[in-house]
Amino acid sequence: MSSTSLTAAPSLPGVVGSVLDLIGETPIVRLRRLVPADGAQVVVKLEGRNPGGSAKDRAALALIRDAESTGALVPGAPIVESTSGNTGIGLALVGRVTGHPVVIVHGGTMSPEKLALLRLHGAELIEADWTAGPDDPGNPRAVADRIARDRRGWRSHQYDNPANPGAHYRSTGPEIWRQTGGAVTHLVASIGTGGTISGTGRFLREVSGDRVRVVGANPVGSTYGGGPVGTIRVEGVGTNWPSSHWPENFDRAVPHEIRTMSDEVAFRTVARLASEEALLVGPSSGLAVGVALELATELDRAHVIVVVAPDSATNYLGELAG
Repeated sequence: MSSTSLTAAPSLPGVVGSVLDLIGETPIVRLRRLVPADGAQVVVKLEGRNPGGSAKDRAALALIRDAESTGALVPGAPIVESTSGNTGIGLALVGRVTGHPVVIVHGGTMSPEKLALLRLHGAELIEADWTAGPDDPGNPRAVADRIARDRRGWRSHQYDNPANPGAHYRSTGPEIWRQTGGAVTHLVASIGTGGTISGTGRFLREVSGDRVRVVGANPVGSTYGGGPVGTIRVEGVGTNWPSSHWPENFDRAVPHEIRTMSDEVAFRTVARLASEEALLVGPSSGLAVGVALELATELDRAHVIVVVAPDSATNYLGELAG
């Protein structure tokens, strides 16, 4: 066949190169029915619109790209992480595209929907004891460390790897600033690894000349809020560990305050978002929005509260619809 008979590939300006190009640039929507009439404006950044279904896609991509660039993650090497689900899904998604098998160590509390998604993305799942303390060799983080060593894999260390908050400093924060035209006055985000609130909050405080106030949303039972250790029902946020073992990615200097919200309010807010705003989000989003609505009653309409909704309801349908 002569070269002149070959058909040139058409230009497709609206088509992205891979699913990784769909990470980020998530929309922000205004709440209209849940907010008090004379209170602050509350807008929600829908991180569930990322291809893996959560804000953790941003961190996963940054963690892997950073490790590849430094040589810490060599071609074809396994990626190992301990996670309650969303980071694992993000890592498995990015690993599929970049050619890395992914091993996820979890504590047995992950929703069936997250487990199914991880399997669909090809991740290997290993269960460990989530009740084991930080110095116990049986806790998920210790198990993940051991597997990474034994298999000559790369441990992504989502809790202590600066590429995690760095992803939000470079993407989530600038998006919020641009999408609100710089009008944001408050950021509310739940605290899990600390990456989202630390990176996003740091950027917004810097770009605004420290005008933006950062508020952490914390579930009952988590020590982030200074309260006693208890059972945490809201998946993926909070910590049962003492402050001496809090993640390095959680920069305690970034939040101006941390508010603790009950499970009841978090789950009730999820239901109200669905019924009154047609927004289907996960429990950690309900936690953050619940804190934002509480804050809105203390402020007037001149204030704009941006809430990061970490994921959608898709990963919790059995629990939320049951």
